[in-house]
Amino acid sequence: MELKGKRIGFGITGSHCTYDEIFPVLEEMVRKGAEVIPFLSFTMQSTDTKFGEAKKHVEKIETITGRKAVRTIPDAEPFGPKTPLDCMIIAPLTGNSTSKLANALTDSPVLMAAKATLRIGRPIVLAISTNDALGLNGVNVMKLMATKNIYFVPFGQDHPFKKPNSLVSDMSLVPETVEHALEGKQRQPVLIERYSL
Repeated sequence: MELKGKRIGFGITGSHCTYDEIFPVLEEMVRKGAEVIPFLSFTMQSTDTKFGEAKKHVEKIETITGRKAVRTIPDAEPFGPKTPLDCMIIAPLTGNSTSKLANALTDSPVLMAAKATLRIGRPIVLAISTNDALGLNGVNVMKLMATKNIYFVPFGQDHPFKKPNSLVSDMSLVPETVEHALEGKQRQPVLIERYSL
């Protein structure tokens, strides 16, 4: 299914090392004609790291999408029955937000937008980036995989020897995964090889 004319929510959480992989995805989705509405976690909005300043990241996201980012829970809540999205993406999705989403905790604009979208039976696309997906968070990843209307961007171990519990999605596959999700299908294969010797 084409992305042209689709209203796509794009939630970004605090996996700061992944942001450089996200910006080209945002550009591609806009180029394909989607209306992309950014939703930012509180961590993403306020935390400066060695990967860049939060303010500059937010400015770049708003410039690419041509939209002011949704930064509060009350501002995210109407993106359900009132002003529905065709699809909600969370990329990157941290382990912290994975755990909260799987257990119905809604404490950020990103998670509220996801909850609002699930309320109306629209698809959620998750692109994980977490060091504990094969550890304590494994149960939450599997719980989400078994949940109706939730789809995963294909993922694999990014470094099985130094970080054996870590899984990261291939962010370049976000648009394709969304196209599948809009048709009610999971992009396959879900498990991919990300690490090369």
